Amino acid sequence: MKEVDFDLGHTSFSIKVPVHTDILAMGKALPLSNPEAKICQALRNPTGCSPLESLVRKKLESKPEAKAVVVISDNTRPVPYSGESGILLPIVEEMIKAGLEPSRIRILVATGTHRAMTDDELREIIDPRVFSLNLRIINHDSRNFSELKAVGRTELGGEILLNRHYLESDLKILTGLVESHFMAGTSGGRKSICPGVLAEESTYVLHSGPVLASPRATNLILEGNPVHEEALRVAKMAGCDMNVNVTLDSDYRLTGIFAGDLEKAHLAAVEKLRSYVAIPAQKKYDLVLTHTGYVGVNHYQAAKAAVVAAPLIKSQGICLLAAHHTDPDPIGGSNYKKMMRRLGELGTDKFIDMILDPSWTFVPEQWEAQMWTRLFRRIPPENLIYCSLEIPREAFSWLPETDARSLVKGAKKLPGLVESSLGIALKKLRSSLPREPRVAFLPDGPYGIPVLEGNQV
Repeated sequence: MKEVDFDLGHTSFSIKVPVHTDILAMGKALPLSNPEAKICQALRNPTGCSPLESLVRKKLESKPEAKAVVVISDNTRPVPYSGESGILLPIVEEMIKAGLEPSRIRILVATGTHRAMTDDELREIIDPRVFSLNLRIINHDSRNFSELKAVGRTELGGEILLNRHYLESDLKILTGLVESHFMAGTSGGRKSICPGVLAEESTYVLHSGPVLASPRATNLILEGNPVHEEALRVAKMAGCDMNVNVTLDSDYRLTGIFAGDLEKAHLAAVEKLRSYVAIPAQKKYDLVLTHTGYVGVNHYQAAKAAVVAAPLIKSQGICLLAAHHTDPDPIGGSNYKKMMRRLGELGTDKFIDMILDPSWTFVPEQWEAQMWTRLFRRIPPENLIYCSLEIPREAFSWLPETDARSLVKGAKKLPGLVESSLGIALKKLRSSLPREPRVAFLPDGPYGIPVLEGNQV
């Protein structure tokens, strides 16, 4: 046996795995030295647009009462908004130095369709020096029509409603993390707007069954990806003066800061990301062991890890997924629960047929249930062993997977639950295979992207 480390962001631990386990880890990216200086340098020497200070001065010259908005991610993304790698304070300070009054700067949290962040949660991620400036901080509410404004329609046919605080601002700054994304290819850039500050109803086309059925709507693929292309169209309609994106390593340290034009800065960050998160893989496995990472605050977000693991698993294989859920509701919203129940009742094929039928009425958050089917098309739901201590046991009567606690009696801590579940899964495979099971461990969870030979990203 050998020991491997699980880093879920909010907790970490080690367990023992078979000595022949393949460790499919993403490459190493060097963290930036003197990140504070690099952040300021990026804001003053951006790609494809004027420096931030110049942008502010130009706006104030034409409109002295100009207002600015800085879009930030919510706490499902480990964007550095505080500390020596914090990108928010330098942005705000640069704008104030250029003559913009703090009272005219708003921080808009791009929650998408997620719940609003609490004040305590905001204080956990935002530099206290930003709070001391008494800037107005607003949670985007995708369901509050009084806070939304129409900007038109796109080629896919959906009416686009966006946060009015964003649209009504004279200077628009986006911030975000560029990491792999199981629908849009990568996060960052245009996603801060779409779906970050988009109306819930406007996400229906973007996350519809037919769009997400595209094989191009997956990790690290932008070209021909309908989710990316739609999000970019919406972002261009909304406008953006500067995009500030970061890349991080597996320890959440800053590896790159990319400021500038909406597309150019984002693409530069994507190329940096690909250089170390794409993991060459030569074969499929009987068992894949992974975890939900920092993003896995609930079951809804855990689908990201399942999608990453799915291509590596042999038909009828086993996926063992470790999760530490920190959200008040460890499963997700009511619509997500409704759709996961339908998935469990109907089975994968009938569920897909249902949401692809032209007569189907879209249900918000059906997209995440659809993402789980990428795993369940490869393995039966019961072969997903879900290791979590936060999800109520009774929920597994309708969640289409196996509760690891039903296999491991009396487990009180996550490391023991994961290690014991692994032993049970290996025993099951050994009883049915003529050889020792092939096992892979994804130490980076949903962040490292295995790419099987012949598949291009």
